[in-house]
Amino acid sequence: MKSHYQWVRRILFAGAIALLLSCGGGGGAGSAAGAGAYSSTSDSSGTGTGVGGSAGTGTGSTGSAGVGGTDGTGSGTAGGSDGSGSTGGTGGTGTAGGTGGSDGTATAGNNSGDGSGVGSGGTGIGSVGGLGSIILSGVRYDTDAATVSLEDAPELQIGMSVRIAGKIDSEFTTATAQQVESAAELRGPVSAVDLPGGSFVVMGSIVTTDSATVWSSGNGLPQVVTGSIVQVWGLPSGPGSLRATRVELKPTLTEPLVTGVVQNLDRVGLRFTLGQLTVQYGGATFAGGIDQATLSEGAIVRVRGTAAPFIGLFNATKVQGWYAVPRQDATPVQLAGVITNYTGLNAFRVLGTLVDASNALVTGGPSSAVGNGVKVELDGFMSNGVLVVKKLRIRSIPGVGGPVAFTLIGAVGNYQSPSSFVVKGQRVNASDPATIFENGSVADLANGRRVTVVGDTVVDGVLIAKRVSFAQP
Repeated sequence: MKSHYQWVRRILFAGAIALLLSCGGGGGAGSAAGAGAYSSTSDSSGTGTGVGGSAGTGTGSTGSAGVGGTDGTGSGTAGGSDGSGSTGGTGGTGTAGGTGGSDGTATAGNNSGDGSGVGSGGTGIGSVGGLGSIILSGVRYDTDAATVSLEDAPELQIGMSVRIAGKIDSEFTTATAQQVESAAELRGPVSAVDLPGGSFVVMGSIVTTDSATVWSSGNGLPQVVTGSIVQVWGLPSGPGSLRATRVELKPTLTEPLVTGVVQNLDRVGLRFTLGQLTVQYGGATFAGGIDQATLSEGAIVRVRGTAAPFIGLFNATKVQGWYAVPRQDATPVQLAGVITNYTGLNAFRVLGTLVDASNALVTGGPSSAVGNGVKVELDGFMSNGVLVVKKLRIRSIPGVGGPVAFTLIGAVGNYQSPSSFVVKGQRVNASDPATIFENGSVADLANGRRVTVVGDTVVDGVLIAKRVSFAQP
């Protein structure tokens, strides 16, 4: 009898050990301090990905998120239809989202579930400040392995608004892009121009400009007149207002579009307003993580049509959610835009996202200068739907302006003279006597020479170089 009792104990003990191992009990919880992104698994059988932490090794737990060991590389077997590991054995590799590694970086997945379409990893939203990969908010994103989706332009150029999903280190100094999306925000005829105020009106939206606005054609706002057809990339700066980051004059209007904040949503009449424009969406398709049921007051949307508005009415053919930011806690986010709804450093909005910058390092001006209408660049991490900012850079203050720098990194092409050559598809003029040359001279400019070009003005589509640095052979 005693022997039988011991035999039963051994069976129960072995079963407990097997159950513990199947739950990933061998690994400790990984630290989230490294900005590791959460995974977006799982299917019915798969391997959950780890959450990043510090050095070490360990086996991760089961299920859709698979908490990693101390280096965030652990994996756990998942069974059961909900990926909980409750039943079944091991299966194939799951549809993993991001994993965090020992370097404290975050990797984007592709199934965020928040409508952003940019996954649960690092996200950057703003305007392109440089090419050679992509420079966004001062950070160079390696785009060698990125999937690029461009609308309204054949290639990405400086000043275009962009949304990037990828891998960003916890100090926001290096990044790798996995997905890049860019499209114009506004296209249509100009109905009014305010030269002293630096603005114009297109399809009911007020477009404001600043010293960082890139003019891909024309010599600036004086070239814009009533009736001009323009295509604008920009950042919504409040209901019915857009801060232009790039403006292109077009000879004809094709497929008008407008971007802005939804107001006066009428679900019965199937209409809403964007600025002074009434959008009728009864015949529209939806994209970008929204549909008729989830379209909401205050959302930022991008609307396309086939014909220009008539008497203030615009028949939409497509309504797309735009500038959505992942909501998962600890997701690293770079966000560039114009401040709205400011009540203090601890509560304001940029591109519709609630921001807390009360403990942020503020550069580019005094913290007292932060307020509505100020263009900023933010680096931070999501927490309960709020972007908690680590660094805030002031880029433009209304009536004052701010620092501007565009950067090109690549080989010289189409060289004709110092005043006419191309780097990364961008035309450059480096003929100004004040242009500084490093590691070489103006005589060294030639096709194939790798250079870094920095300038602060783009006129008629040409970057005026302030500094040209030659790469060492």
